Amino acid sequence: MRGRGVNLGVGVVVVVVVVAALLPAARTLPDVITIGGLFDEGDEEQKSAFRYAVDHVNRENILGRTKLNTDIEMIPPYDSFLASKRVCQLVWSGVAAIFGPQSGQTSAHVQSICDALEIPHIETRWDYRLRRDDYSVNLYPHPSSLSKAYLDLVRLFEWKSFCILYEDNDGLVRLQELLKTPSPHEFKVSIRQLPHGNDYRELLKEVRSSGEQNIILDCRTEKVGLVLKQAQQVDMMSSFHSYLITSMDLHLVDLEDFKYSGSNITGLRLIDPNRDEVQALVETWRQGRVMATNRLSDGDPVLKTETALMYDAVKLFVLAMRALDNSTTVTISQLRCEGEQAWIHGNSLINYMKLEKLLGYTGHIEFDSDGFRTDFTMDIIQLGPNNLTKVGSWNRKTGTNYTRTQNETIKDVIQGLHNKTLIVTFAFNDPYIMLKESAEQLNGNDRYEGFCIDLLNHIAGILKFKYELVPVPGNAYGTRNKTTNKWNGMLRELIEERAEMAITDLTINYEREEAVDFTMPFMNLGISILFKKPQKMAPSLFSFLSPLSLEVWMYMITAYVGVSILLYILARFTPYEWQNPHPCDPEPDTLENQFTILNCLWFAIGSLMQQGCDFLPQAVSTRMVAGMWWFFTLIMISSYTANLAAFLTVERMESPIENAEDLANQDKIKYGSMATGTTYAFFRDSSLPTYVRMWNFMKDAKPSVFVNSNQEGVKRVQESNGKYAYLMESTSIEYVIERNCDLTQIGGLLDSKSYGIALRNRSTYKSKLDEAILALQENGTLHILKEKWFKQKRGGGKCKEEAGGSSMASELNLSNVGGVFVVLMGGMGLALVVAIGEFLLECWDIAKEDQIPLMKVLSNELRFVFKCRGSSKPVRKKASESEAASTSNNIYGSDVYNYTSKNNFT
Repeated sequence: MRGRGVNLGVGVVVVVVVVAALLPAARTLPDVITIGGLFDEGDEEQKSAFRYAVDHVNRENILGRTKLNTDIEMIPPYDSFLASKRVCQLVWSGVAAIFGPQSGQTSAHVQSICDALEIPHIETRWDYRLRRDDYSVNLYPHPSSLSKAYLDLVRLFEWKSFCILYEDNDGLVRLQELLKTPSPHEFKVSIRQLPHGNDYRELLKEVRSSGEQNIILDCRTEKVGLVLKQAQQVDMMSSFHSYLITSMDLHLVDLEDFKYSGSNITGLRLIDPNRDEVQALVETWRQGRVMATNRLSDGDPVLKTETALMYDAVKLFVLAMRALDNSTTVTISQLRCEGEQAWIHGNSLINYMKLEKLLGYTGHIEFDSDGFRTDFTMDIIQLGPNNLTKVGSWNRKTGTNYTRTQNETIKDVIQGLHNKTLIVTFAFNDPYIMLKESAEQLNGNDRYEGFCIDLLNHIAGILKFKYELVPVPGNAYGTRNKTTNKWNGMLRELIEERAEMAITDLTINYEREEAVDFTMPFMNLGISILFKKPQKMAPSLFSFLSPLSLEVWMYMITAYVGVSILLYILARFTPYEWQNPHPCDPEPDTLENQFTILNCLWFAIGSLMQQGCDFLPQAVSTRMVAGMWWFFTLIMISSYTANLAAFLTVERMESPIENAEDLANQDKIKYGSMATGTTYAFFRDSSLPTYVRMWNFMKDAKPSVFVNSNQEGVKRVQESNGKYAYLMESTSIEYVIERNCDLTQIGGLLDSKSYGIALRNRSTYKSKLDEAILALQENGTLHILKEKWFKQKRGGGKCKEEAGGSSMASELNLSNVGGVFVVLMGGMGLALVVAIGEFLLECWDIAKEDQIPLMKVLSNELRFVFKCRGSSKPVRKKASESEAASTSNNIYGSDVYNYTSKNNFT
């Protein structure tokens, strides 16, 4: 038995040896194959993608026991000398291929070295060159194919004209097919280059003024959002504008602000983020970043096109290496840039790469006979309510495969609406939708009336559809439960497809827009304050002073005292105010002046009171003072009388609050809103300090200041006697104050919002409903309906204010009557000049007649004038009588004067 077992074992060994001799020798790759990576400094994403791609390949064991190793070098984007030096280091260390760099300036030098040493050079960057080198493979789509795709899209959209906005010359290469279209009359093309910097508004304004509505935007992905935002600022993001974005990474741009602008934003992409392979790659990358940084990621990683191309490039190299291994024994050589030796497998490996076909993360990868990637498929994406969505595909062989053209969509919408009965859910609220007042039994839609019912009738007449009105249970508009994330009210009816349309005073906001679609607004409004009308102001004891400001009163008193003193001084200056106290005595001993200081004050007050007095000025100078004073008093008294009449006849109202700031800065008047809805959400979510204080006050108030309906809020304002203010939408306030004369609106609008008709998400009726609402807006129908239901129907218009009425009259300030003071001061100055002239003339006559020096006469006269005592003056004696009177005492001392009644003193 033991002999038989030994012989059997020997026979098995012999068979194994014979079979092994007949089979070809097994070829094995090296245990480690190194591939080089050249990346621009700061391009950490491409470097990370390169490493993750190699790790991914190693985990899948595509090359069996052989593992890939990376040798990465970072180089400045424009340093060709350093790039060449690093390439030489890589080939000396023994690499099977070189990936990168992304910079076109350094890539050419890397390529020349790879050609000389026959080492495959693999790129994933945009390259405008129409020719590839022998040892180069670029996975980025060829420029001619991309340009053909854009041309096919323009033809699909049936654009007759468009404007190209490009950043650099590469953009013109990408769009070369559009610029050299076979038929020069097919398109009307305008080309404009984006200016340097970050301000493109002036350029966009020029495009808008040209009337162009179709834009092709070619710029870096980082600038797309900025250009679109500035286009929105210059009113170039309406439903009439269309944008074709050439960036392959449009999914990286934040387009949230443009989702509901109405503009048609279209792009192309190589990456389908909904593919399972792509989602798995993104998750793997996210986990790798967490492990590498040992912390949670700041956000979900985004996959750039060039990053996905790097994964595909590594996979293409591995598959080509496996094919090469099946045909020959592969060895890796260390090469010198100065030597003449080349890698013996380089030519075979690059050929296998060009022959390889695979389905990568960027779709189908295949190269033509020239080594170009021309046969590929791209998704056509458009911006909609749910961000970017796929609406078709493009392939060089089949062209565009659009899911639905614009004409077909419009045609289907119109045909679908004709004679179709739509279920319309609604909530009651005056005056939008109300039960009709009628003594007869009404059925169906005839039971309801209001602004929204008339609006719906007009839209149905334009689009030729029918509708059935169904009130929503609980009269709820639609809010989302934060716990269950479910909607109630009218929005729930739409989401659960029990209704196709919802109409009432339904506010358009971001949260609702996520759940349903809205038509364009049919009414614009904002939050305001409903309050009790201010009470009449109690008249003040000194209300008669109100027509003039305190400043004017003080100036008037000063003017009165100043004119009186000036009149007194001038009357003493001028000789013509010194009168004979005894008219029967032709040669009196003294003369009297009637303008004493008390008489001057009396004269001025009598003129001011429009009463006059029993003495009047005689001299020209004093008469000028009196005339100017009379003119001044005429203007002032007339102005006072006119403004006093306004103050006595106009009701002056006293309101404790004027705006939301006043409301927030006090705690005596309570204020609140409806317990649900957009007004409640506005204060809850606001970050403005004033509204934050108001929200904290409302939510902490005891008892609660929130109400369940607008009607309850209005009633609470009426019954509070000025102790409660209700925050509600301005249109509802307008309706209420037209019918409740004791209520009023306080302040302006706190925010801006709009009412719209809600539709199911992605409703095909939206565009046609928008057109109908726009037509009603342009022909004035919406304005007529608002006047009808807000100011006429159901008791409207009874609280109209009297025409020309005003709640307050303005006091007269110095700026209103300042000119009168200027005239008065000018007259006073002129009167002073005339009085001085009169005085000098009289002194001249005395000096000439009596042969006395003029200065002596002036000195004596001025001494008498400035005594300011007594109202009589001695008569100047004639020269012949001077000796007889030499012993008499008079005001001149040793000088003798003869005062007589000359003609100019009468």
